[in-house]
Amino acid sequence: MHETKSLFDLTRRTALITGSSQGLGLALARGLGQAGAAVVLNSRDQKKLSAAADKLKAEGLRVTTSVFDVTDAKAIEQAIAQVENDFAPIDILVNNAGIHRRALLADMTETQWREVIDADLTSVFLVTRQVGPRMIARGAGKIINICSLMSEVGRPTTGNYAAAKGGLKMLTRALATEWARHNIQCNGIGPGYFATELTKPLMEDPEFNRWICSRTPARRWGKPEELIGAAVFLASRASDFVNGQIIYVDGGLLASL
Repeated sequence: MHETKSLFDLTRRTALITGSSQGLGLALARGLGQAGAAVVLNSRDQKKLSAAADKLKAEGLRVTTSVFDVTDAKAIEQAIAQVENDFAPIDILVNNAGIHRRALLADMTETQWREVIDADLTSVFLVTRQVGPRMIARGAGKIINICSLMSEVGRPTTGNYAAAKGGLKMLTRALATEWARHNIQCNGIGPGYFATELTKPLMEDPEFNRWICSRTPARRWGKPEELIGAAVFLASRASDFVNGQIIYVDGGLLASL
């Protein structure tokens, strides 16, 4: 029993979670921290980031912050070097940061397209490009990309987002293919519809809420903490021979389409 528990122990590991000042990113950071990892929170907003860090520190977790824009290659390079030099080597990278800009494709502007592709797909390449070689040099690492149901299906007004998240699924597989020989596992988590600050307006829309609950076999929205189990599994030794996979945590939604 003790050996089985130790498979999921993240003690003496350090995890960087991008976009983690609130919502799912903060929930993932809390979960990895509770499993023993030291966590590095990231956001562009220093005030929100500090408030999130204070919450986790009050819970007894080891936390630091790193303020950078995940679409700014130079800022990423400097930030990753600083974290590794001043705090600890990054053993676990969770690429969570992202945005959404809804529009029908016929009406979508080039700016709306590029903003989402840059923030949700190119950013993962830019951050991983800085962290990955360091993991390769150490001969170990865990990379978790936060994908989406839109990695598999599309809906009206989500063309840019679906393109980015579909691309992220394939980037996850490409990274696994190239880096598995270095003892690096790259996998993804595909959340369904979760109750967060950002989705609160959708939950409060009676028609949309009714549609989500009727389409999801669990008949409800997910709770942010329900992503933690998948994240701890993919960040731990328990997943050392799991690579290039996407785990969908969606209350059965994809299975019922």
